Amino acid sequence: MKKKIPKFENEDQERNFWSNKDSADYIEWGEAKRLSFSELKPSTRTISVRLPESMLDDLKMPANKKDIPYQ
Repeated sequence: MKKKIPKFENEDQERNFWSNKDSADYIEWGEAKRLSFSELKPSTRTISVRLPESMLDDLKMPANKKDIPYQ
């Protein structure tokens, strides 16, 4: 029988708990189901960087393939 996962008051408590415990003691990973979060978009942050124009040209194609702005 697996151990019961405690209730946490906040994310810091939970993070500290899992950093010191083996999840296999609490979760039956053999029964886990694989999920896909295909609709999630990655978090972004705006920054300013000066790049040579040739490098920008090289970045546009892979960005377009990943459906993200090259900026």
